[in-house]
Amino acid sequence: MIATIIILLVSAVLFVSGKVRSDLVAICALLALLLSQILTPSEALAGFSNNTVIMMVGLFIVGGGIFQTGLAKMIGGQVIKLAGTSQTRLFLLVMLVTAMIGGFVSNTGTVALMLPIVVSMATHAGTSSRRLLMPLAFASSLGGMMTLIGTPPNLIIKDTLDVAKSLGKVSESVPDISFFTFLPVGIITLVIGIVVLMPLTKIFLTPKNSEKQKNQSSKSLGELVNEYGLADNLFRVHVVETATVIGKTIVELDIYRQYGINVMELRRSAGQNKFVRTVNQQLASPMLMLQKDDVLYLSGDPESVKKMVDDYNLKLLDIHTDEIEGSSSNASLDFYDIGIAEILIMPSSSMINRKIMDVGFRSKFNVNVLGIRRKNNYLLHDLGNEKIHDSDVLLVQGAWKDIARLRNESTNWVVLGEPLQEAAKVTLDYKAPVAALIMVAMIVMMVVDSIPIAPVTAVLLAAILMVITGCVRSVEAAYKTINWQTIVLFAAMLPMSTALEKTGVSESIAGFIINNFGASSPYVALAAVYFATSVMTIFISNTVTAVLMAPIALQCAIGIGVSPLPFLFAVTIAASMCFASPFSTPPNALVMPAGQYSFMDYIKVGLPLQLIMGIVMIFVLPLIFSF
Repeated sequence: MIATIIILLVSAVLFVSGKVRSDLVAICALLALLLSQILTPSEALAGFSNNTVIMMVGLFIVGGGIFQTGLAKMIGGQVIKLAGTSQTRLFLLVMLVTAMIGGFVSNTGTVALMLPIVVSMATHAGTSSRRLLMPLAFASSLGGMMTLIGTPPNLIIKDTLDVAKSLGKVSESVPDISFFTFLPVGIITLVIGIVVLMPLTKIFLTPKNSEKQKNQSSKSLGELVNEYGLADNLFRVHVVETATVIGKTIVELDIYRQYGINVMELRRSAGQNKFVRTVNQQLASPMLMLQKDDVLYLSGDPESVKKMVDDYNLKLLDIHTDEIEGSSSNASLDFYDIGIAEILIMPSSSMINRKIMDVGFRSKFNVNVLGIRRKNNYLLHDLGNEKIHDSDVLLVQGAWKDIARLRNESTNWVVLGEPLQEAAKVTLDYKAPVAALIMVAMIVMMVVDSIPIAPVTAVLLAAILMVITGCVRSVEAAYKTINWQTIVLFAAMLPMSTALEKTGVSESIAGFIINNFGASSPYVALAAVYFATSVMTIFISNTVTAVLMAPIALQCAIGIGVSPLPFLFAVTIAASMCFASPFSTPPNALVMPAGQYSFMDYIKVGLPLQLIMGIVMIFVLPLIFSF
């Protein structure tokens, strides 16, 4: 018992100090329990096969799909319309919407679904996501108090009461706990949460310096398009059935030499259907053979484009004409598969004083040069004959994998900014309906009891579908959406509850409450049960805490001779309302990396809320469920 308490206390001190990575602290605590032989290897590693941990992995991928398809941005945009420019209104909407969902979906699922949406909302509203993500996690727990299925501790206290009634320990006159018995309590906890969190988040969850300065040296894709004026002379040309370019390659047509026009990209049908439009972008490589219904994106002089269209019997699309396979009716550059980046020519480069056409950007690196920035001038026309100067900045276009390869030529140039990070921000908006369908199906499977699919199975199925349908770009991209630090932290801390129970620490706490407060005033006993549960759930999961404390609370109520309902509700509220620790509940852990929170952030914001919630509930619960 002593060894377990020491390991727990040392871990808590290290978590609070923040000087050691939280996942490393958790792993060290796990090893200490193993080395001291408090836990067997199977017990210690059980957290990594825990349903909740596996569910968190799947939900990270689902959240990645929601974000990468732009679905988060779309939903966030609708909420921002309601919020306007008011940060207070945005804060309230996040809390209310999350709590509403949290009443019917697991709090872990709620946060995983809402997290990318809230991040997108914060970006568009020009506010820090730090102020919204912790309230998001807390609101999911607050909303879980509104219904029977909102959080596992609710089901545990119902089961405890039902068993006690069946054994005759509790009078049949005590009301049963039904689906919406929790609603009054849930509404009160939500109001308290909003009132307390509004000032606390404003004071303590200010943006970090790293967040303020982030990406100042890196230009976004949109900024590059505007800087070089790529959209000013961008035209879309449809290869109709009568076009004379069908069956010919870009090399044969020699478009650049004849007309001075750059072929930026080609979009081709890839199995379009009436529900989901599929965009297949291709770089205009020399050997690319044109087909009927291809759409060419051209950059050049309007008169030259018109002459080319007339010569080859093509169709020039206006802004009101929706192309065969595009994402919109407007002639705009999208960066689903093809991207752009700037490269700075080094003074030692072997390319200096060589013409662009002689360097072989297209043949060697499979990229096109779209423009040159030379001091304060931008060169966009007749680039093939332009010689490269020292310190020129070239704007290149190519597939993202080819742009990534440009970094290997470090002796000739430096790739400016982080183009691959910008690529990750590009949303596959044409896949948004698919992502929405997967998300809704997952929620339905998790909520409807008549569907014989476990929640963890529903989440894993949704994660796989996100990858198979292309809502997440690739399997590699799916792995990158998972925050392994969070997974390791939570999985490594779960066995601590086994150690506390196995060594008798939990039982000792329960015995102390009964012996010292059992015969006192019902309010004193209720406070003891509430705060004992609240302290325990900081270090072990809320579900395990509820399992341990519900029988103790029931026994306290029976011993005093009062209704067990206030005591049982004290257990479920205290177990669920744990805000002072990032690893006490999955939602707290999920938002930690995205919000760049430290352990102390949870102490500063979560601990006051946890204390205020406890004080209020001690007096409110007997009013709702009389002694």
